[in-house]
Amino acid sequence: MRNLKIILGIVALVLALRTGWQIGSAVVANMNFQEDLRDMGSQAGAHVGVVVPPGSDEDAARAVIRKAKEHGIELEPGQVTVRRIGSGETSTLYLAADYTVPINLVLFSFNLHFIPSSERNGS
Repeated sequence: MRNLKIILGIVALVLALRTGWQIGSAVVANMNFQEDLRDMGSQAGAHVGVVVPPGSDEDAARAVIRKAKEHGIELEPGQVTVRRIGSGETSTLYLAADYTVPINLVLFSFNLHFIPSSERNGS
């Protein structure tokens, strides 16, 4: 009986660690991706005297998809939002993505839903 409790305890610990690892890695990847979106959105116009000509919305969406892939996040063009704020040299980009990450456990699965954006919410 004691051996069964030890085995069940180890199995529960392994499942908890596996679940925590999957969730934690998805959250960290999302946080890093969101920071990249903020950086990309802030570089659209003139900053510190350097003028960066804004590209097309399609170019920005492709850049977002490439950046997501660097973090292990697979995106399709329909999952990316690109909106221009302002015009000319002072324009900025609002960039966002909407995606889910599947978390697969032994008996069930669920999805974590993320909506990172270039917008700074109170920070």
